[in-house]
Amino acid sequence: MVEDRGSDGPVEDTAVAGAAPVGDEAAFGALVEPLRRELRVHCYRMLGSYDDAEDMVQETFLRAWRRRETYEGRSTFRAWLYKIATNACLDLIDRDKRHARPYRVPPLVDPGTPAQPPADVSWLQPVPDRLLEPAADSAQGPASAAVARETIELAFLVAIQHLPARQRAVLITRDVLGWPATETAALLGTSVASVKSALQRARATLRQYLPQRREDWAPSAEPSAGERALVRRYVEAHQRADLGALAGMLAEDVRMTMPPHPAWLVGRSALLTLSGQVFKPGSPWYHGRWRGIVTGANLQPAVAHYVEHPTADETRHLAGRFRAQVLDVLRIDDGRITAITSFEPRHFAAFGLPLVLP
Repeated sequence: MVEDRGSDGPVEDTAVAGAAPVGDEAAFGALVEPLRRELRVHCYRMLGSYDDAEDMVQETFLRAWRRRETYEGRSTFRAWLYKIATNACLDLIDRDKRHARPYRVPPLVDPGTPAQPPADVSWLQPVPDRLLEPAADSAQGPASAAVARETIELAFLVAIQHLPARQRAVLITRDVLGWPATETAALLGTSVASVKSALQRARATLRQYLPQRREDWAPSAEPSAGERALVRRYVEAHQRADLGALAGMLAEDVRMTMPPHPAWLVGRSALLTLSGQVFKPGSPWYHGRWRGIVTGANLQPAVAHYVEHPTADETRHLAGRFRAQVLDVLRIDDGRITAITSFEPRHFAAFGLPLVLP
C-alpha cells in the first residue's frame, strides 16, 4: 500500500532557504502550492473529513510561513511540511475529541436477528476521484504521484479512525507513505523504538476493523467490467423501482450507513425492506421517481441519485424536475455490493454535479 512520496532536491531546499529570510511570500507560496494535493490527501486520511483536510492544509501553509525562518534544511522541505501538517491534524483531533464507536441507536429496519452495529464516524466525508488523480502537468514531479487505491477507500478510512491519533499518524507515515522509522520518529518527535511499538499496535487494531472478507489490507484493483455493469444495474434498479433486481446485487450481510446521520442497517432483507418503502407510492417514505448518475468517490464506484418528489407541485418552479437526493458510495466484493455509504446532497457540488436535473 506504500505510495511514492518522491524526494526533494537541493533546488527546492535552496529556494526555501533563500525565500525565508527575506520574507518573499510569493516565492514561498510557489514552493508550497505544488504540494497541496498530497498534503490534502495526507490530512484527509488522518481526519476522514475532506472539509477538515482542506482547512488543515491552509493551516499548514500558514504555520509554515510563520515559522519559515526555523527551516534549516536538516530535513527535506517536503518532510518539514508533512511534520507541520501532521501536528496540525493531531491538534484538531485532540481539540474535537472524535472517537469512532459502534452506533448507539437501533437500525432503521430490524434485521430479525441481532446485528453488530457498524462504526459511527459521523464526520466521514467523500472525496471526488478527480481530486485524487495525478496532476496532468508532469512538471509537478513527485506531487503528482498516484494515490494508493486501498488506502483511500472508505472502509480503510473508517478503520483507521479507531486508532489513537499518534498511532494513526505512525501507520499512515510508515505503511502508506513508506517513510523509514527514523524519519517517522523525527516527524513525531519521538524515538524509533516508540514508532515501532506504535506501528505494531496500530496494525493489530486495524485488522480488527477492516472488512471481514480480507485477512489483511491488500491492494484493490481498478473496477472490472463486471463491477461497472453492476453499478449501471444498480442505477437502473432504482429508476425502475425493481426490488428483485436490487436483491440480486446485494451481499447477504450488506451494510448501509448515512454519515453524519446516526442511521444504519445490516443485511439484504433489511435494505430491501427499506427500499420497498421508498419505492412504493403511498408509503410515508415514498420518494417518487429516481434518476442516477454514475461517478467516483474515494476511488470507488459511486452513484448520485436524484428524485422527482411527488410533492413537487407545491414548488411549481421545480415541478417535473429531479432534485439531488443522496450520493451512494459502493463497496463491491466478489460481484456483490457489500457496503453502501450514503452522503448528503450538499456534496454534489464538489463532484461537479448539478442539484437539479430537468
